[in-house]
Amino acid sequence: MSVTSTDVVIAGGGPNGLMLACELSLAGVRPVVLERLPGRTGENRANGLVGQVVRMLDRRGLHERLTGGAEPPRPAPSFVFGALPLDLGQVDDNPLYLLPIPQHRVEEVLEERARELGVDLRRGHTLTGLAQDEDAVTVDVEGPAGPYRLRAGYLVGADGGHSLTRKLRGIGFPGVTRDDMVSRTAHVTVPAELADPVTGGLNVPGYGHIPPFMHHRTENGLFVYAPFPSRPPLVSTAEWGAAGDLPPLTVEEVRESARRVLGVDVPLGPPEGEGPHLLRRLTGGNTRLAERFRDGRVLLAGDAAHVHSAIGGPGLNLGLQDAVNLGWKLAAVVQARVPATLLDSYEAERRPAAERVVMHTQAQSALIAPGREVTALRELFSELLGDRRNARHVAEMIAGADVRYPMDVAAAHPLVGRWAPDLSLDTDAGPARLADLTRDARPLLLDLTMDASAAKEASGWDDRVRAVTARAGDPGAPATALLLRPDCYVAWASASPRPDEAELAELRAALARWFGAAS
Repeated sequence: MSVTSTDVVIAGGGPNGLMLACELSLAGVRPVVLERLPGRTGENRANGLVGQVVRMLDRRGLHERLTGGAEPPRPAPSFVFGALPLDLGQVDDNPLYLLPIPQHRVEEVLEERARELGVDLRRGHTLTGLAQDEDAVTVDVEGPAGPYRLRAGYLVGADGGHSLTRKLRGIGFPGVTRDDMVSRTAHVTVPAELADPVTGGLNVPGYGHIPPFMHHRTENGLFVYAPFPSRPPLVSTAEWGAAGDLPPLTVEEVRESARRVLGVDVPLGPPEGEGPHLLRRLTGGNTRLAERFRDGRVLLAGDAAHVHSAIGGPGLNLGLQDAVNLGWKLAAVVQARVPATLLDSYEAERRPAAERVVMHTQAQSALIAPGREVTALRELFSELLGDRRNARHVAEMIAGADVRYPMDVAAAHPLVGRWAPDLSLDTDAGPARLADLTRDARPLLLDLTMDASAAKEASGWDDRVRAVTARAGDPGAPATALLLRPDCYVAWASASPRPDEAELAELRAALARWFGAAS
């Protein structure tokens, strides 16, 4: 059997695997992506992106590709938590961003970008076996032309909740499986006279007004009406109870489910226009976390590492940020710039983020369940969410904006370990946003000091760290110097107009820790 070598093999060519492939390629590493499906399915597993990932895509120049315009992301005026309204207009510096782009389009754009970067994407190629030694991972593959082998420095399993990568390494996937809920989702048509011209929601005779994009709970279940632009409206229902054996889903079954949930008929019909059109039934659900995200030279990302309820749409936010966190670290290890122990920080940073998503999706699932006691709990939560401090806390949690990675800096600036804030800058090349400086996925040292002393300290790393001297475009900038990792988290920061030697020593230590010794 023929054996060829490559830097990294990625099992799974969905959004998470493609994002990781792009990040590795930007860092100069050659990945091979193995995707068992011969082509994109076009299935809408998600109808948009929620949270920090929207801003992350902006910082890679992908937001404008997805939207078709140069306008930067804007925070959402409102959202939901456990089918309760979350008013974000009351929140200062609102952290929650939305991008209502279907998953199949996100995957399409990521594949276009990956191919531009020269990624070797192999559709119709399936991982069938693997073995690792001290130096590499040997991967068995079944392709259209027959079996072959790849030998790579590392293998990343981005192959979903049923990950074969995880199973082949014997990594446990403990958690809980539920079978007491059935959700139905479909693109539909709705009579024009039911559409509310002001809110975009539905006015249902015999029931009342149903706001758009809101999880609308009754004592019998959950109903959602989502009139996405340029697409047929989407309707979802959720009901509790054992499902049993069910025939293939139809729009008529969705209509019957909506009737049971709302207590009145909503005349739903089949969708109009070209597809792909969603028609999906899910029974129960899994909440699981892999026992470990790394096993020697094998790593897990996205659903291969964690699965949870889809309520609130956190899946791509979590998985794509796994990819961005892992990509630059794995590239640095492959290129021997840093020791392999840097990869330990991947699980140390991303497992707590996954645990937090598991926590808040389980809490939301409890809040949408039927029962009078749940109704009472919802009344209490409604009061709590009316307080802007609580609203901000929940918005940060949903967005993943409350993540703070441990950076082991002695005198840490408040931004250290956190996502770098959006900044307007005056550079020698003209005005710029921070997002304009991060598209190449290189580490970035942003120097706003009076003497450019921070940038001078980074001269020993100028082969891998981009240093930019600039002036803050807005008064009240939160720092005078920032060292950003490629994932846009702050590794070091200063508030001093002229950092002293102690601060500069911390900068040198951060540069060495994350990006290797000075050259």
